[in-house]
Amino acid sequence: MSNAADIRLWHTLSFRDAGAMIAWLSAVGFVEHATYRDESDPSVVVHAEWLWPGGGGIMFGSHRPDAAVTNVGGAAAYLVTDDPDAVFARAVDAGATVVRDMVDQDYGGRGGSVEDPEGNHWSFGSYQPS
Repeated sequence: MSNAADIRLWHTLSFRDAGAMIAWLSAVGFVEHATYRDESDPSVVVHAEWLWPGGGGIMFGSHRPDAAVTNVGGAAAYLVTDDPDAVFARAVDAGATVVRDMVDQDYGGRGGSVEDPEGNHWSFGSYQPS
């Protein structure tokens, strides 16, 4: 069995409007690592890898018939950050809808949840499961 340091998790999503979601992800704090576009239609993202500054990241692409992932609007993720209030505010300012306001959690940390413009659920919190 691997130890925790050997385990890597990359959440995978599909977007109807990859350009709009790239702007939203940038506003929240994700950092582009690689984005590959369709040569015949640059608005189509074939594969992208974006990093979360605290570790890990997401892979995504435009929703299309030959895509391996077709979960548009059906994903959920929890992002650990030292400043969840700031990340939450950036997400809302960039067009997210509040699902659960930021609150101090009984189990530790502080967190809240939003829905992105395509319907994916994102929770931001300072609680780090151990």
